[in-house]
Formats: sequence, C-alpha cells, structure tokens
Amino acid sequence: MTGTRADWGLLSPIATALSARTDVTVHIIATNMHLSDRYGHTVDEIRADGFTPVEVPVDTDDDTPRGKLHAMAQCQEGVASEFERLAIDLVVILGDRFEMLAAATAALMMRIPVIHIAGGEISEGAIDDSIRHAITKMSSLHLTACESYRRRVIAMGESPDRVINTGAIGVYNLLNGPSLTPAELSESVGFDVDSSTLLVTYHPATLDDNATSELFANLLEALDRFPHTRVLFTYPNNDAGGRIIISMIQSYVSRHPDRAFAIPSLGRLRYLSALKTVAAVVGNSSSGIVEVPSAGIPTVDIGIRQQGRLRSDSVIHADDTADSIAAAIAQALTPEMRARAATATNPYCGPDTLTRIVDAIAAADPARLRMKKFYDIIPLS
Repeated sequence: MTGTRADWGLLSPIATALSARTDVTVHIIATNMHLSDRYGHTVDEIRADGFTPVEVPVDTDDDTPRGKLHAMAQCQEGVASEFERLAIDLVVILGDRFEMLAAATAALMMRIPVIHIAGGEISEGAIDDSIRHAITKMSSLHLTACESYRRRVIAMGESPDRVINTGAIGVYNLLNGPSLTPAELSESVGFDVDSSTLLVTYHPATLDDNATSELFANLLEALDRFPHTRVLFTYPNNDAGGRIIISMIQSYVSRHPDRAFAIPSLGRLRYLSALKTVAAVVGNSSSGIVEVPSAGIPTVDIGIRQQGRLRSDSVIHADDTADSIAAAIAQALTPEMRARAATATNPYCGPDTLTRIVDAIAAADPARLRMKKFYDIIPLS
C-alpha cells in the first residue's frame, strides 16, 4: 500500500527487491495523494520505478477532518475491492497515515494479515500517533526502526517472535542509493540548490490547538531573518490544514522569487540528493528526525508534531515562535553545529536493513500469521 510520495520513496526499494524474487508476486496499490495533480501526481514515480500500480482514487479536495473521514471511507471500500480481485495474501503497510488505517481495517475484516513497517514510534503532536498504534494492533508482523521501538511494540501485546528490529529503510536508502550532483539536482528542480539552501517541509500538526496558518506564518517570519539564505519548499501532506500551508508557500515564493522556490514533490532521488547538498532541513517532518542525521547535516524540528521521537544530536528543537525558529536556524548554520551533525550517530541506522525487511516479508506465512495471541510482559495471576 502507498498513499504519498514519502512512503513510496521508502517502499520502492523493498518492492523492487521483492519483485525480483520467484516466490513473491508484488502488487502496488496507490491511493490518496499519489493521484492528485495538486500534490505532483506522484503515481507517475511508481510507474517510473517499473511498476504498474492499481489506483484507488479518493477525494483529496476537502481539506477538513470530515473530508478526511470521507476519503478514508472511499479508500477502505476501494482497497477492499482490489484485495478481493487480486486475491491478496499479505498487505505491507508503512507508517501512520489515515489512508493506511483504512487499508489495515479492510485487511483485518477480510482476514488478510498485515505486515507493518515503522511501528512503535511516537509523534505526540499528530493524530498519526494514535493511527500508528491502531495499525500495530491490526498487524501480525512488525518491522521496527530501532530496538526501543521494538520493545514498545512488544509492550503493546505483540509476540516478540513477530517483532523484528530492521533499522529504518529511509536511512538505508540514503546511504546506499544513487544521488545527483548539485548541478544535476539544480537543473532537475529548476532552482539553484547549494550549500546555503534550507530545505523546508512543514506539515499540519493535527493535535495542535493553534491555527495552522499562525504556526506556519511564524516559520515564514523566521526565514525572512536570513535574507541571504536560499529556501527550497516541498509541499505538505494532505492532512486537514495542508492546503493553507500550500497557499502560504506559494505567496511567499511569489514575494521572494530570487531566493525561494516550491515544488510539490522532489521524489526519492532528488530528495535524497538534496539532503547531501543543502545546509539544513527545517520543518516538522519525520524525515528530519529519521533520515536527515545520516546525511550529516542539521535538522531544525519545529513544534509538537514529532514530540516523543528518538533523535540524534544533529536535531535542534524549536518552539513554534518566530524567535525560537530563527534562533534554531542560526544555530544550525554555525560551523560548530555543522561539525557536530557531520559526526552525529543516528539511532535509526541498522545493518542490512533492506535484506532484513525483504527476507521477513518473503518468509511470512499468511496462514500462521492470521491468528494472534496477546503477549503479556508481566504474566497475569
């Protein structure tokens, strides 16, 4: 299952490796943001990777909580039909998106075991946190990004022999995938990306009581305090409130065409290449916590969205105020912080991550996984 540019960027090498095996047949079901022109129509990236995805359209225009519920209902119905048509044995789901909750629910009701990647993590400032844990309880095999997350999944009642610490696939992709030179990246994007550039991705913090527009305006005000720094924006996801961020990005770029540029989606190759080129990453995306430290550059993590995640010493946290964000960006651009980031340890980095994930999926027995028993850490008397 894939619903966004972000999860496909992580899943693509896994799908490619699985499809090369003779004992596995891979179907890619693409939904949500992949099929929207507003978000870059990134289903084309799946095709470019050599797959013919099955498309499950949902409404991506209603930018309200009620609209997301409607999209979930559409996704659940459409995915269930495809599960039945394709005679699916196992469903691989990554992360914590609302469309993934719909897919996991459909699989549960159809008695199809779910393999969940990246469970056990914490992001207290978003509803994704609850969605992630709900998917964990609907899943039968768990592939976590680090040992503490493995232990948390076990603490949720999942059997230890079904919870495997693989390391984060995004870190593996960064360290082992191809990359573009800065010149090639700039030509591809249509904007000069260099070592003075900030890569900015900001998503709605769906549990924050403050207005998304107010929070994002603080970030833009902070960026104005660095007039000699270039800014490359990527669009947010389509959680409730995402469209106001897009509108504000477009307005900011129109006011600063000499130093700011926006692109709906960089795609995996350009995104990982940008991490090897830019000065720092700014925003509240999980990628800033998980993958970016392995690029050896600082992350400025803003607000409550990623609160609770394990983080490297290369990550600087900022409150939502313009002053706090500006102070964090200034720190990220110092030689001292850049030196620290260049040598920081990433807790999400594991050996042989791709092989571990692919082997675990290929070895999974649907019949054995269908039944689950609750694992009690402390035996009940």
